[in-house]
Amino acid sequence: MHRQIAGKLTGPVTKWIVLVAWLAVFGGSFVFAAKLADVQNNEASSWLPESAESTRAFEKLAPFQDPNAIPTLVVYHRDGGLTEADREAIEQDAREFAAMEGVPEPVEGKRPPVVSPALAEQFGSPAVSEDGTVAQTMVTFDLGADGWNKMPDIADDLRDAAQIDGVDVYVAGAGGQAADAAEAFGGIDTTLLGATLGIVVLILLFTYRSPVLWILPIFSAVVALFVSQALIYFLARYADLTVNGQSYAILTILVIGAGTDYALLLVARYREELRRHEDRHEAMAFALHRAAPAILASAATVALGMLCLLFADMNSTAGLGPVAAIGIGVTFVVMVTLLPALLVITGRWIFWPRRPGFGSAEPTQAGLWAKVGRWITPRPRRVWVVTSVILGVACLGLLRLDTNGLATEDSYTQEFQSITGQKVLEDAGLVDQSNTVMVVANAGSEDAIVDALTGLDNVEPPKAPVTADGVTFVEAAIGSDPASAEAFATVERVRDTVHAIDGADALVGGGSAFYLDTKDAANRDNIVIIPIILLVVFLILMALLRSLVAPLILIATVVLSFGAAMGISSLLFEYVFGFAGSDPGFPLFAFVFLVALGIDYNIFLMTRVREETMESGTRKGSLVALASTGGVITSAGLVLAATFLVLGTIPVVFLAELGVAVALGVILDTMVVRSVLVTAINMDLGGKIWWPSKLDTADEELTAEAAEEPLETVH
Repeated sequence: MHRQIAGKLTGPVTKWIVLVAWLAVFGGSFVFAAKLADVQNNEASSWLPESAESTRAFEKLAPFQDPNAIPTLVVYHRDGGLTEADREAIEQDAREFAAMEGVPEPVEGKRPPVVSPALAEQFGSPAVSEDGTVAQTMVTFDLGADGWNKMPDIADDLRDAAQIDGVDVYVAGAGGQAADAAEAFGGIDTTLLGATLGIVVLILLFTYRSPVLWILPIFSAVVALFVSQALIYFLARYADLTVNGQSYAILTILVIGAGTDYALLLVARYREELRRHEDRHEAMAFALHRAAPAILASAATVALGMLCLLFADMNSTAGLGPVAAIGIGVTFVVMVTLLPALLVITGRWIFWPRRPGFGSAEPTQAGLWAKVGRWITPRPRRVWVVTSVILGVACLGLLRLDTNGLATEDSYTQEFQSITGQKVLEDAGLVDQSNTVMVVANAGSEDAIVDALTGLDNVEPPKAPVTADGVTFVEAAIGSDPASAEAFATVERVRDTVHAIDGADALVGGGSAFYLDTKDAANRDNIVIIPIILLVVFLILMALLRSLVAPLILIATVVLSFGAAMGISSLLFEYVFGFAGSDPGFPLFAFVFLVALGIDYNIFLMTRVREETMESGTRKGSLVALASTGGVITSAGLVLAATFLVLGTIPVVFLAELGVAVALGVILDTMVVRSVLVTAINMDLGGKIWWPSKLDTADEELTAEAAEEPLETVH
């Protein structure tokens, strides 16, 4: 039945219908895919947990501060001290800033939109350093709901307007950080795609040893990417799906990497069948019939694993789930329809110069992985025990993993203007006036709140409270980096203090409160979502392999591989790359990709093991499966590892760490876990891995029959 369906998809006529249909879809998707970058939402609310205290505080701040307000600092610095003329020019700049587009008119009872050094002194907030070398002006912009996306141009305008001879000018604060984040992700739609495709093409050239065959998988992957982006654009535009720079980058990597993996598996099986069938349409029907279930199981595992992210508190994490799942779903459909059609249209010549002739010998049974299988055969238990111990030792590196978050200056792999400006302020002993704790409480509690904040360590004297609509608002600057551990401790002290005020019902928000709540939500997501993903993957493996023992073994090996990859990565981050730590969400993201993608290779292997077991028993079937799939799985692992390493081209520490960890984990999965560990366990346990299916009880008879024929005759 399945073979008949596969044959109809790639028949002499239907192959052309499939091609024309996909070309039409691809052409229609191109324009909308290009618009996906325009609907990205990189503002704080796209990441913020809805249940967090900072979110609830943000909602109550409406009478006092526009929800779209973006406080931005302009930092001035002159070695030797700012002159009187410099200070006059700075005050003149402030007047020009007030006239810029997006700067609201002053409103009585609210903080002025432009606070120059002179005005800051009136509020009792020093804006000029004691040595007179540094000054800051704070400008608040209100640019609408998508204001964060406009900040790069605003930052350029601020720098152009603040040119003073001999004075260094930096745009910092929340606005400066938004502008630099946009620059970090700038051009991601072209540079990331170009780098990814370039690396994949090189690997496919080496794998296929053909100057033309690589074109078909790459074209199919590009079609899958653009169709996915177009579909996600419509969901983001009309269904409130959250897409940010992070999920945009991961989508590109995931679709190209997974799509190429599926292509490698299908092409390898098609090449096998071309040696057995003279008609290429018949060969593709058999190849699809045998490879599609493994590809479907792989795609389902990744897609459902990604959808588990919907249980996350973090909006950014929850938003990635459907984005990635859509990408994988579209990729699967493209790779089992368009790619087969292209392969049968082009015929055997596409494999030139190594065309698989009808009746020719299958080379994999004498290759590297066949030799590895024969090396494992005499000593399987010793092999898997020693391998497990080595991987377990590598897991110890996890003790060095610091997921308490990264300060702003540690979040990028290069130094941006906002970071330099922040350092200039800190070195001069000034406090970033845009980084504040914002306390909202019931009216009548303002005096108690001011008293509670006054004198708290690392908290500047609070500004005068403002009351409206039964709510009072008190604000005080924090004297440390917004995302630092010191700032988090400060927010916790403020919360403990104001929460204790009777009748105040106080809530604490602000930039550092947002980062703290993000950290807490990420830690919660790690605990909740990881077990859910393991359960989903286990159920898929049970359905695919019709066994209880084999899925448990595969889950255990992949988790062990994950721990080893994370342990080694932790040591690399600290001692090689010099990173200060990791984002709180890093373990979850690494787990999702390593388990969902790492299990792929075990699926590719074990579906073939099961197929061969029904003819020759588990032990011999394991050797045939390893020899047959070893080359293609290794190539697939190299492709996926290389594509994730491309994330390192984006100057964001989180993405660089994610790319390294996933790449390392994929290499471990393909080279060690799948090829050595799983195969050795299969050889040791034999038919017991299929319990409680019939294969468990029938294995001894199948093994005895297979022992009478040579390995080369088993297919």
